[in-house]
Amino acid sequence: MRKFALALSLCSSVVLFAADTAQERLSDTTKVFNEIMATPDKGVPQDLLEKANCIIIVPGMKQAAFGIGAKFGRGYAVCRENHANWGPPAAIRVEGGSFGFQIGASNTDIVMLLMNERGMRRLLEDKFTLGGEATVAAGPVGRQTSASTDVQMSAEILSWSRSKGLFAGIALHGATLRPDNDVNEELYGNKLTNVEILKGGQKTPPVAIELITALNRYSPREDRDKPLESRGEADRKKQ
Repeated sequence: MRKFALALSLCSSVVLFAADTAQERLSDTTKVFNEIMATPDKGVPQDLLEKANCIIIVPGMKQAAFGIGAKFGRGYAVCRENHANWGPPAAIRVEGGSFGFQIGASNTDIVMLLMNERGMRRLLEDKFTLGGEATVAAGPVGRQTSASTDVQMSAEILSWSRSKGLFAGIALHGATLRPDNDVNEELYGNKLTNVEILKGGQKTPPVAIELITALNRYSPREDRDKPLESRGEADRKKQ
């Protein structure tokens, strides 16, 4: 317990030192996504991204360790609206410990795809644990991948990590995800829950339009009732 408390203290200090605003974190989130998608041979497979119901991006998740490691990260979840274009982002906090014999700290970008309705419903809960309430598996890397593989058919969530330029699938077992309500209030100016944001009806904040436009550009999905139009462009017209 003392080692775990030490890891938590060390990692919390790193996070506090690197604290930023909701707008800065959105900018980092967009940058991470664009950089990963700019290298399709080593990134998230295009067909999986197009099929995904939601995406979670956590830029610069911190991990500190001294015998036992602890992970902390803040990022954003974005889901499809009407099974088509991407809607407004909801803030997510990732917390979890990992056992190992590491000493030091790391800074890792995390990407998760929620592949079905079950996975999407997890985001509407107060919190859920990867590998516990939600099944998670390491995602494949490359331009395309077969949609019939066992990992895609059974897992609610596929996950990847990028550290020091290396992008690879990773199963984040034991990590807990919960809404980051303080960031939502900072971003929207109101105390909105992730349910209110992700179920639709909220306008995309101007600072998030760049992220939503990038998501729509790399993973378009036809709306059955209207022509394809990026959420970012639609929001600009409303302003």
